[in-house]
Amino acid sequence: MRNRVTGAIAFAAAAALLLTGCTGTSNGGGSASPTSAKGGTLTILTQQTQINLDPAKSQNLAITTLGLLVRRLTTWDIQAGKDPKVVPDLATNTGVPSDGGKTWTYTLKSGLKFQDGTPITTADIKYGIERSFAPELSGGLSYHKSLLVGGDTYQGPYSGKQLASIETPNATTIVFHLKAPYGNWPWIASMPAFAPVPKAKDNPNTYTNNPVASGPYEVKSNQQGTQLTLVRNKYWNQDAVRTGGPDQIIYKESQDVSTSAQSLISNAGSAQDSFMADYLGAAQLNLVNQNADAKSRLVTSKAGPINYLAINTTRGDLKNLKVRQAINYAVDPKAFIIAQGGNQAAIRATTLITPGIPGRVQYDLYPAGEDGNVAKAKALLSEAGVSSLNLTLWTQNDASSQAQAEAIQQGLKRAGITVTIKPMDSNTFYTEVTTTNASYDLALSSWQPDFPSAAGNIQPLFASDQIGNGGFNLSHYNNPNVDKLIDAAQATIDQSAADTQWANIDKKIMEDAPIVPLTYARQSFLRGGNVQNFFVASFPAYPNYLKVTLAQ
Repeated sequence: MRNRVTGAIAFAAAAALLLTGCTGTSNGGGSASPTSAKGGTLTILTQQTQINLDPAKSQNLAITTLGLLVRRLTTWDIQAGKDPKVVPDLATNTGVPSDGGKTWTYTLKSGLKFQDGTPITTADIKYGIERSFAPELSGGLSYHKSLLVGGDTYQGPYSGKQLASIETPNATTIVFHLKAPYGNWPWIASMPAFAPVPKAKDNPNTYTNNPVASGPYEVKSNQQGTQLTLVRNKYWNQDAVRTGGPDQIIYKESQDVSTSAQSLISNAGSAQDSFMADYLGAAQLNLVNQNADAKSRLVTSKAGPINYLAINTTRGDLKNLKVRQAINYAVDPKAFIIAQGGNQAAIRATTLITPGIPGRVQYDLYPAGEDGNVAKAKALLSEAGVSSLNLTLWTQNDASSQAQAEAIQQGLKRAGITVTIKPMDSNTFYTEVTTTNASYDLALSSWQPDFPSAAGNIQPLFASDQIGNGGFNLSHYNNPNVDKLIDAAQATIDQSAADTQWANIDKKIMEDAPIVPLTYARQSFLRGGNVQNFFVASFPAYPNYLKVTLAQ
């Protein structure tokens, strides 16, 4: 029986990643000066109306909001111009595997304390992970739930039960027992649920408002929908990835993106000490590009989430490989990029593994030029014996998604393929496309891995056990040989060897053409003039909040 590992719905839509992370810059670095000045009040402007601070319910990236408040066993070392690395955080190393990779052991560093000065123990980490299994705390990143022995039936600690596959033989040692070898476990141990939670301070209904801090900041006040204020945690010990620069960090919530952009463009008053958590849309980018000073403060990722056209491989003529290949050639990449906002917002995609992920190998199995290759598409349809193809395309109903769907529609029309667009609101779209018997032919979606490994690009989107039931194999792609290769790559402890395996799987999947890779999104963020160390590395496509400082 295959190991089911589910990712995060939030990462399927780039627009849903508002307070999660950042990527490479247009100039390769952004404002990543080596200074580590202390002091000042940093303001983060966000359109989010609620920030979930409960580690069990969070899908936050390790380098953004929650990373300021809580530490985990491991974390991400994200630096401008360098590949992402997993590094120790609360633990002394990234984990010691045994039993062929089915058992992972960690030892805590000495002197670790919560914000009230009490010691952090492995019992706090075990309890924090266990509470993530509770139904009332669902919604967070859930990879560990399917990997740990007994995780498929465990319902959390609130009924008095513990998860036996997490052992804490003493206050500084914690041992995890997995169902099968899993080489990426050090990345899993960096996820929010691996933050310590003191059982005596836990209330599942209110913990999200004021979690007990283990990072450089603690919550001073939290008015959901209005403002979150963080101040220094005096018991935090300087660690390798967090600068702890500002004395205070204020999140201003429910902010209009256009208004925030205008404020930062002007760079007056408190705007000088602020940055936007939301990436800029085409209208805001246009305004920034007209202002030389603001343009100098813009940071743009080299590449981020992959936008793709899922082809439902179980539907009619789409079962035919030549038809799916024809669609890959018929799509108009140039028109799709224009619909996304142009070259500053997207670059052409040809691989499943996104840029910035270690081990990625560039290739293009369906070279079609900037505008597609209509003649090649028609020839493949003729070889398949298909003369009339009518397809439904599901997409979200926002203006950007509909413009992108229309670009797909007009591109395929050139090859004689008729596309009917069915727009729907975001919640309905993701509910419907992840059902087992979804009736779409094509679906527009996007995906950013939850951690910087090719496993995060491949397994959630193409393993057969991710079809339906909330899974994101939107192509309903089912190739037993690929499933075996995915299992083997996941079980490989040597990550260099695993990278080679994932690159081979990438190309093998595209030989079956279950999707059309369209673009890698380029995301742009704007900072005020006093904000320093504001950069986007090769992964993820968001700024590293943990490094940001203010000019003193």
